[in-house]
Amino acid sequence: VSSDQPILSMAAKHFFEKRHGKRFRPTIVQLVAKAVAAATPEQLTSTTTTEAGSNGEPHADKNGHAATTTTNGVAVPANEKVGGVSGWEWSGASDVEVEGGVVTPTNHQGSEVWRKQAQLGQIVEMIHVASLIHDDVLDEADTRRGGEAVHKLYSNKVAVLAGDYLLARASVLLARLENTAVVQIMATALESLVSGEVMQLKSPPETLLQMESYLKKSYYKTASLICYACRSTALLGGHSYSSTVATAMEEFGFHLGLAFQIQDDILDFTAAENVLGKPALADMDLGLSTAPILYAAEEYSQLRPLVMRRFKKDGDKQTALEYLYKSETAMNKAKNLARFHAEKAVAALLRLPQSEARDALIRLTHTCITRKK
Repeated sequence: VSSDQPILSMAAKHFFEKRHGKRFRPTIVQLVAKAVAAATPEQLTSTTTTEAGSNGEPHADKNGHAATTTTNGVAVPANEKVGGVSGWEWSGASDVEVEGGVVTPTNHQGSEVWRKQAQLGQIVEMIHVASLIHDDVLDEADTRRGGEAVHKLYSNKVAVLAGDYLLARASVLLARLENTAVVQIMATALESLVSGEVMQLKSPPETLLQMESYLKKSYYKTASLICYACRSTALLGGHSYSSTVATAMEEFGFHLGLAFQIQDDILDFTAAENVLGKPALADMDLGLSTAPILYAAEEYSQLRPLVMRRFKKDGDKQTALEYLYKSETAMNKAKNLARFHAEKAVAALLRLPQSEARDALIRLTHTCITRKK
């Protein structure tokens, strides 16, 4: 991420050299790359149908499921529709140049396929870090990953430019993967990130009480990048867009991303600031209601006006916390929701052949909902 402008380089490199974070997304991409190498690519099929709402958006139920499509008899989330396109005129699979013409666990490591998948992991982290830098400017956050936010170290203008620069560099690297389908899929992930931020800023008051709205925003802001990266990794490994492997990987990323975000929202209430690496109760400070508060509001109607006005009045946040901690079910319901999506993620993984990488992804999914930071 080096640039001719020293200050831009320093700002862009901040999270990569000083504040590494969990490196959660690149780890997922690397493990998915190894897991899909153990699966034999299928013949391309074109038996895909899509169900969507009257407004063209995917349906979603109270558990955050998107609408389903049917691919080779398997019901999967309709978020596999990329950029409004259902189905492809080509398979989407990269041309694989390895011994034997098919990626296997034996020829995968060190191959050109492996290199491109590793590069995708870097691209995903660059997009994620760019979104963090921009989010911190919008949210006026002071800290991130246990240190000062980029805009606090430099300025809002430099931070915005640093985020833009990372997105530009990610776009260049994405083009070098030489897979048009992957470019379109990852561009859609970028679109989703922006949609999530706009949804967070501009949601009408009545939608702030809706679990469906919360899960949709969580999908846009967190799960979309993960699930699109997982499907793209499968395509780079020689699997077609509509294959069982590529679809299972997107389903895995969809549910893992939601489980990860819900657990994050739980930790916002239960973990100390020095453990989180960012301010505790940050969501409430931004006027946001997450799963624990929404479940508490179902139990205590007095909470609902506070949620709808985004905790803007003096004492709102304290009152909301009192109701949350008084509830005997809210936190457990939130934990069960995270567990539900984790189980769905594991079920998607089990459609792949057994391998060390697949088993590592299963353990990673468990870690997502049991972590303390």
